[in-house]
Amino acid sequence: MTQQTTVTPPEGLPDRIRHYIDGAFVDSLGGATFDVLDPVSNETYIQAASGGPDDVDRAVQAAKRAFHEGSWSTMLPRDRSRVLHRIADVVESRGEQLAAMESFDSGLPITQASGQARRAAENFRFFADLIVAQTDDAFKVPGRQANYVNRKPIGVAGLITPWNTPFMLESWKLAPAIATGNSVVLKPAEFTPLSASLWAGIFEEAGLPAGVFNLVNGYGEEGYAGDSLVKHPDVPLISFTGESTTGQLIFANAAPHLKGLSMELGGKSPAVVFADADMEAAINATIFGVFSLNGERCTAGSRILVERSVYEEFVERYAAQAKRVTVGLPDDPETEVGALVHPEHFEKVMSYVELGKSEGRLVAGGGRPEGFETGNFVAPTVFADVAPDARIFQEEIFGPVVAITPFDTEEEALALANDTKYGLAAYVWTNDLKRSHTFAQAVEAGMVWLNSNNVRDLRTPFGGVKASGLGHEGGYRSIDFYTDQQAVHINLGEVHNPVFGKA
Repeated sequence: MTQQTTVTPPEGLPDRIRHYIDGAFVDSLGGATFDVLDPVSNETYIQAASGGPDDVDRAVQAAKRAFHEGSWSTMLPRDRSRVLHRIADVVESRGEQLAAMESFDSGLPITQASGQARRAAENFRFFADLIVAQTDDAFKVPGRQANYVNRKPIGVAGLITPWNTPFMLESWKLAPAIATGNSVVLKPAEFTPLSASLWAGIFEEAGLPAGVFNLVNGYGEEGYAGDSLVKHPDVPLISFTGESTTGQLIFANAAPHLKGLSMELGGKSPAVVFADADMEAAINATIFGVFSLNGERCTAGSRILVERSVYEEFVERYAAQAKRVTVGLPDDPETEVGALVHPEHFEKVMSYVELGKSEGRLVAGGGRPEGFETGNFVAPTVFADVAPDARIFQEEIFGPVVAITPFDTEEEALALANDTKYGLAAYVWTNDLKRSHTFAQAVEAGMVWLNSNNVRDLRTPFGGVKASGLGHEGGYRSIDFYTDQQAVHINLGEVHNPVFGKA
């Protein structure tokens, strides 16, 4: 039976998506636009302004004026904190609308989109509190010298965000950037520009001064908005979340200006399950870890490594549960996997599904779910017996596809876990306390969860190693990235400097 493959647009959609520069919505200087598709029907539902170098320059100059001539960069932390808390209040008051628009634009299940909206508000509350509570270092040399560190905002921060959970990930960059007194230019992903456009109204209602937040929509390639923002000489900071190849280009294009860079890139994270683990808990967590957010999750545990003595039982139970995951329309509260974000991405994921049929044993999924002949729907797909040199083992798929591989020893498990160019996250399931800690410290990953799915503590560093990123965000690491630390030295006693040129 063919399912309904249309979703009613949420209330409050704008007639078009525009840039937001210096406190006003504006079109591109050249009038360029691009189509935005709804992931369920793949039909154009709105047009968005497509920015180029001149639009980016307009936004950067507005942000620069707000930084140097406005009050935001010199405002007391407590006063900035009050504005950030008001931003969180507004996000929470609009949570239902934000979730509906995010779900419609990205294909995320509505229940998961609602959780991301709540997380966005919490990001602002966290950094609102952090900038008030933070202290700066002081160093004393008794009787001779006192030294202290003065933190200063840097200027205009360029923020380039991805299309998976766009609203929440925008908040993850916006909150610390403006909390520390910087002004920003945000370039959201072209697949999902809708929720980014909602920040303008949120910031206006909360009382953020004009020019502190600016938004330029468009593509990332050379000559378009993303590339222009990275290369702009008046943007000293770039924070980017996206895939690793784009990160390499940004690294190269930022080098001539020696820009500060924070980049969270791709991942192919292992979930390692030892025979002594709580198998039910491990299955539940790894199912959630790879199939929630439609599998479009940077920290997805998309390589599951299972000790051979429990391997067949694990595969059988895992496949059976994966088949019970509910695929459906994004606005249905019962949906657990919705529509992938864009037909271009759908084709990429489906190409890996077809490839996987020759690289592993298909035990669940393997194509479109029954009844969804159109739209970007992929059934939760599980491949077993996947060799380490298989492409579906090595390459980031970024969809609801998982590879399961057996191992015999702890040493083999560690080698398999590290056998990839990526190093973002890792998950370890074992009831052996010593093993859990020694394995966690040996695995090549920026973040490790022991007997847990991806549960975030906003105080901890977030970032990867190897091809998964550069730098860390979260807690004071974000404060460090968005501020300069100036050492001030005060002489308290007699100066004991050599005297040159004395008469």
